[in-house]
Amino acid sequence: MTMNIIKAENIYKSYDTGLTNRLEILKNISIEIPKNKISVIIGASGAGKSTLLHIIGGLDKPDKGKILIDENDVSSFSDKKLSSFRNTHIGFVFQFHHLLPEFTALENVTIPQLIGNISFGKATKKAKELLEAVGLAERLNHKPAQLSGGEQQRVAVARALVNDPQLILADEPTGNLDTENSDALNKLFVELRDKFNKTLVIVTHNKDLMALADFIFEMKDGKLTE
Repeated sequence: MTMNIIKAENIYKSYDTGLTNRLEILKNISIEIPKNKISVIIGASGAGKSTLLHIIGGLDKPDKGKILIDENDVSSFSDKKLSSFRNTHIGFVFQFHHLLPEFTALENVTIPQLIGNISFGKATKKAKELLEAVGLAERLNHKPAQLSGGEQQRVAVARALVNDPQLILADEPTGNLDTENSDALNKLFVELRDKFNKTLVIVTHNKDLMALADFIFEMKDGKLTE
């Protein structure tokens, strides 16, 4: 029996446009995401995919509805508690890697651990191990500007993994990569599922990544379609 790691119930989200009507982005979304699987969310631009991912990850709050992650009702958490939960339970990979440009690859992967009060020596050791695991053993001391797009995204994946989260959320992670680097990143995602028992939820238009997924959810006009 497959266990679910995420359960979202009756999620609504709208934004104030400054006009008379609010813009409805998510309309009564309920979704269950199974543990240790790759689930992808597809749909046209503006369908609400990224908004749903951000709400699942606690980067945004729903107007109504409930989000359970590992049976924790994160939608009821205070901002401080939610921030702490995100840092230890969820890894994020975005289309734009959001690496800190003044720091090396090693430092970028070390920093999230320091925020979690891990000692500098232990944090650096783990960061090095993860960068080696994603094929960047020779690039530890390079800054983002000295790395290719594919290498930057692999640093971002290592950073997402560094606090050993069960859940990885990725928003168009291959969107800025060429075919070769996209394929390499897709293979890395499969490894994360198979070797490390991670759960991945990925918003994507990448057909090769869809083919590797265990579950596909489609969104249209702020609603999930089967």
